[in-house]
Amino acid sequence: MQSYLSCKTWCGFCKSVKKLFSELNVSYKVIELDEEKVICMDLIGDGGEIQSTLKEWTGQSIVPNVFIGGKHIGGSDAIMEKHRAGKLVPLLTEAGAIANAYAQL
Repeated sequence: MQSYLSCKTWCGFCKSVKKLFSELNVSYKVIELDEEKVICMDLIGDGGEIQSTLKEWTGQSIVPNVFIGGKHIGGSDAIMEKHRAGKLVPLLTEAGAIANAYAQL
């Protein structure tokens, strides 16, 4: 799995990115930070601890916090902007998160 979203179940911006990824048939893992026990990449703990660690790594304290191909991409605005610019599908394809990019065009 090459795409990760750290989210909160109630977040509208998170829901928008999840919806877009589902529409694009992206293979991704969601880490819901507001659940009791969170496993995120190599971290296990409560969502607050994970979110704090992600902030240290990325400088981003908001959700969604999106990683594609092991690289931090940003939040909802960054994902939507890449999609509008035609850069998201190639990025996801290169990361192996979309099997057939031609099906997405």
